Amino acid sequence: MTESAGALFLFTRFSQDFPFWNALFQSVYHSVSAFNNAGFSLFSDSLMKYQGDLLVNLTVMGLLAIGGVGFIVQYEVFSKWKGDQKKLSIHSRMVLVTTVVLILAGAFFFYFFERNHLLKDAPLQNKILASFFQSLTPRTCGFNTVDIGLLTNATLLLLIVLMFIGASPGSTGGGIKTTSTALLLLMIWNRLKGREEINIYHRTIPKEAVSRTISIIFASAFSVSIVTSLLLLTGGGGLSPLQNRHYFVEYLFETVSAFGTVGLSMGVTPKLNDVQKLAIIVMMFAGRVGPLTLAYSLSRSAVKRGFTYAEEGVMVG
Repeated sequence: MTESAGALFLFTRFSQDFPFWNALFQSVYHSVSAFNNAGFSLFSDSLMKYQGDLLVNLTVMGLLAIGGVGFIVQYEVFSKWKGDQKKLSIHSRMVLVTTVVLILAGAFFFYFFERNHLLKDAPLQNKILASFFQSLTPRTCGFNTVDIGLLTNATLLLLIVLMFIGASPGSTGGGIKTTSTALLLLMIWNRLKGREEINIYHRTIPKEAVSRTISIIFASAFSVSIVTSLLLLTGGGGLSPLQNRHYFVEYLFETVSAFGTVGLSMGVTPKLNDVQKLAIIVMMFAGRVGPLTLAYSLSRSAVKRGFTYAEEGVMVG
């Protein structure tokens, strides 16, 4: 139903640019691609020519947001709307709040970093739409309405962080997920307050969930570091190590984009050799399956010993 509505909205716009059947196919294709966080576009420049189009931007962003929150949240919100469910679960509330915060914060910083650069001469509507669009799409799929290769380093770092976070559990997106990010921030906040437990919405988060979160984030960051290093070591095309280091940002961006199953690129993809392409393929697979598999393996019941060792503290920080 959501994809059909999205296709209908897109068709009202695409029908002005393409013949009927072509416009219909384009509309259905991009609606499905957006809702399922695929990010594949039939246009050579993605959606850049629709940067200032209000209907296309709002439709695609809506599909990305709904698809990115996951099927559990979609079901609970729909059930609450029908009156079958009194209130949302902690999971759904955490996903929705984190998603809104990331969208607003991402849009603000994107505009702040690019206001005097890429967006300098753009109309106000284009600036606002591009900021919100590029705040949302790095966590879900690879649509873009601006040239990624022309962004400032600060903006690229912002996109890397958003791609690493990714979508929400139960969705088709990758990354460490919004709930993991929220739990990490809550853990840090409670530690600063001297609290041992993580409380939210009058509920206590199990310590096992916090431990799994830390393990997933660390394993993900370690994987990204390894693959980025591999790209640097196997690339260069005859360049010296000093010359090759200029590819660091491009390789890091490419790796995190693969891990988050996003698909955004600074244009370095065609330049990758076979070894590098294989590394990116593995990263895409690990980004989609890895965190989920790791979470499952960590959640299995461990064999309990009949004794415990004596505790001894260590200095940290």
